[in-house]
Amino acid sequence: MSRASNLVSSALKMTGSSVTNGAGEKLIIGTHAGHFHCDETLACSMLKMLPKYKDAEIVRSRDYEVLDTCNIVVDVRGVYDHEKCLYDHHQKTFSHTFNSLDKSKKWTTKLSSAGLVYYHYGREIIAQILGTKVDETVTEKVFDKVYEGFIQEIDAIDNGIHTHDGEPRYTINTNLSSRVGNLNPKWNDEEQDSDAGFYKAIELTGSEFLDKVNYYGKVWWAARDIVNQAMENRFKVHSSGRVLEFNQGGVPFKEHLFELEAEQGLTGDNQLLYAIFNDKKDQNGMWRILCVPEQPKSFINRLSLPEAWRGLRDQELETACGVAGANFVHASGFIGGNNTREGALAMVELALKQL
Repeated sequence: MSRASNLVSSALKMTGSSVTNGAGEKLIIGTHAGHFHCDETLACSMLKMLPKYKDAEIVRSRDYEVLDTCNIVVDVRGVYDHEKCLYDHHQKTFSHTFNSLDKSKKWTTKLSSAGLVYYHYGREIIAQILGTKVDETVTEKVFDKVYEGFIQEIDAIDNGIHTHDGEPRYTINTNLSSRVGNLNPKWNDEEQDSDAGFYKAIELTGSEFLDKVNYYGKVWWAARDIVNQAMENRFKVHSSGRVLEFNQGGVPFKEHLFELEAEQGLTGDNQLLYAIFNDKKDQNGMWRILCVPEQPKSFINRLSLPEAWRGLRDQELETACGVAGANFVHASGFIGGNNTREGALAMVELALKQL
């Protein structure tokens, strides 16, 4: 069984009355009873990934006398006090964000119990999952990415913070917070016992958290050296130095690219515009041209492929661009393809003339 699988198995054990601290005291995680949410179920599942709490019992109550017997309490009790292991965010006086707790972090979304637990224990949890050290660079990078790309969303939803101003064009109802909410008893169920759903939510949130940590730690981070090498070689690919080449498709290069550009002081006319790569998953070995977006997850590109090419394929596209082997350009202009590397570079050369 892999290290990650062992951690999943340990994290999903909900009981363990024999688990004690050094003084023989049973360890207990406390949270509120009744309707549950994504933030406290995730907070509990993260805590159970720590060796100290992996077999701790979870007690659900709103009785302060009961909660005062717990070793750590999340999302209830009306107090945030790290020294006392109390992590609630509902009190009127609470307004903390990652940035308010650590000025080196940029995020200003109000924290939920998940964000609080992650802020204080996230590095230790990540190091446990990845087998790294708490103070390693990769641990800190993954810590930031998991907050930005996962925990922050849960903080915002739990605190009622919208992603945008004004009327949304559409709503997203399949996020993790929604799926956790759906595990609660329905208003007209005869049985209103929420415990069964709560423990399913612990399993769900824990699994998704592990997926994120493993992705950022083992997939995303592994791409950084590849992107750095491609940037060093960019003038060998095209004289402008604005085109990257990868030996394979699927490299998650965008976020690394933005960081590396900033580190190297590449701005304005020196920024990257396109990436080319051989799509080995395509049976014909097609070469792809991918536009660099303005931001990592933006749908707006720094320089899209020419409008006259968009939505065309094969002979029609060859005629429009004048490059043999051109076989498609997406209707939005963010990606295109050619049968050969030389053809892909010829299309890039023409696209750069839009500048």
